[in-house]
Amino acid sequence: MKGIILAGGTGTRLYPLTKVCCKQLLPVFDKPMIYYPLSTLMLAGIKDICIISTPKDTPVLKDFLGDGSRFGLNFSYIVQQLPKGIAEAFILGKDFIGDDNVTLILGDNIFYGDFGLIQAIRDHKNGATIFGYPVTNPRDFGVIEFDNEGKVISIEEKPQKPKSNYIVPGLYIYDNDVIDIATNLKPSKRLEYEITDVNVEYLNRGKLRVYPMGRGVAWLDSGTTSALSEASTFVEIVEARQGLKMACPEEIALRLGFISLDKFKNEIDNMSRCQYRTYLEGVYREVYAKANNISLGQLGICDKNLLQNL
Repeated sequence: MKGIILAGGTGTRLYPLTKVCCKQLLPVFDKPMIYYPLSTLMLAGIKDICIISTPKDTPVLKDFLGDGSRFGLNFSYIVQQLPKGIAEAFILGKDFIGDDNVTLILGDNIFYGDFGLIQAIRDHKNGATIFGYPVTNPRDFGVIEFDNEGKVISIEEKPQKPKSNYIVPGLYIYDNDVIDIATNLKPSKRLEYEITDVNVEYLNRGKLRVYPMGRGVAWLDSGTTSALSEASTFVEIVEARQGLKMACPEEIALRLGFISLDKFKNEIDNMSRCQYRTYLEGVYREVYAKANNISLGQLGICDKNLLQNL
């Protein structure tokens, strides 16, 4: 399974914040926005990831993230010259995807909670898998219509009269046919290659699966100033309550075995003194203690509340 983070667009909804700063590097509380979709792909076990962005922002993202090796990952970068729609990512990423299946996530989407992504990827053999999330403003999204038995019968992009309050958030799993489907799409009235058209094609083929997200799952789109502020507040509250960080790729890489404990320590040593480093130092001490079968007390650690929780 390959992964794509679509980090394109001009960020007009976040202006003037994006006048000189890459949208995906804006802070969502204590981490850059792109760490959140990146962490989602990592938690699903995806290690080969392509980041698609604008001509202006791609060099900045590449300079910031590098080749992915510090997270035990492999990063590729592709430039999207103009914002021509989500589905164009599969056309641009054709060589990167190769013969594999692919999971795409939007660069400003934040997911929190267990919504079955790992199982969905494990179960994915062919066709398309998308997720359904209930919202109060479905007219702003692609809306899923279900029949009385819960089967999907239609998906409509930004309808004036939504047929349900379930929408499709920015996370999609496809088989390799998505390349040909996207290539044969016709641009919409917005002159974009619409991801809804891709999903409708899979629906027409009888190969579309929808996983409804439960009430304990949070999905946040940080693409506007108010949404960005709300997302930052949400992350701050969760982290303060639990003492655990959301979307911390260094920790995820260590917990999942993508990098060794020695490499993790080396990454910490190269960081400036900050709260983020202090947190990772706590993770290091906890994992080191367990690996060497000694107690945190023997290490002289006061905080024993760090849990093995990603």
